Amino acid sequence: MALALLVGATTVSAQSAKDINKERKEILKMSKSELNAKASKAARKEAKALAKQGWVVSPGALPLEKQLDRAYNMQYELDENLLPKYLMSEGQSVGEVYDAGKMQALELAKQNLAGQIETEITRIVENQVSNNQIAAEQAASVVESVSASKNFITTKIGRVVPIVECYRKLKNKQVEVLVRVAYSTTVALNDAKEPIREELRKKGDKLAEQLDKALGF
Repeated sequence: MALALLVGATTVSAQSAKDINKERKEILKMSKSELNAKASKAARKEAKALAKQGWVVSPGALPLEKQLDRAYNMQYELDENLLPKYLMSEGQSVGEVYDAGKMQALELAKQNLAGQIETEITRIVENQVSNNQIAAEQAASVVESVSASKNFITTKIGRVVPIVECYRKLKNKQVEVLVRVAYSTTVALNDAKEPIREELRKKGDKLAEQLDKALGF
């Protein structure tokens, strides 16, 4: 997988918004069709296990087994290059009220996504080294830049939509919220571009230009 050419911040933002809207429409369409479909055995089994632990869904939400089934299906979706179409992530947090717990759970899920983006870009770089497209020294430098950009990548990730969302009330009256999200791999890599480029600029324009060309930034 190669990162797309960075034409400009405005273009990237517009494209990311377009991709996210398309993704949400696909999720909505999937949700409607799921109402008439039977959840998989794995989804029913996990939903049963979570229910025993006290997890429930909000009124009006899809049944937990349906939500889990959707998450499993999205996890195995592939793009035209037969690579994962979505990055899957989970967050779990406790709050005084439901909204506070959900907000923190989503933030944790985004941090997890940033870690996966870091791993994916590192994989791309290592593949470039194995194909003799960039030198090992350059690869080490970009990997270092990716790691340094992780916190910034988290802030660049757009609004994530929970695919699975449930909660349980604890004995201390607080609310524990569990969310699982699916985020477009293409959009995720777009989110990472500018923070990484900024780190590369700090190392010198020449290095950034060389890596732009090698990685298709």
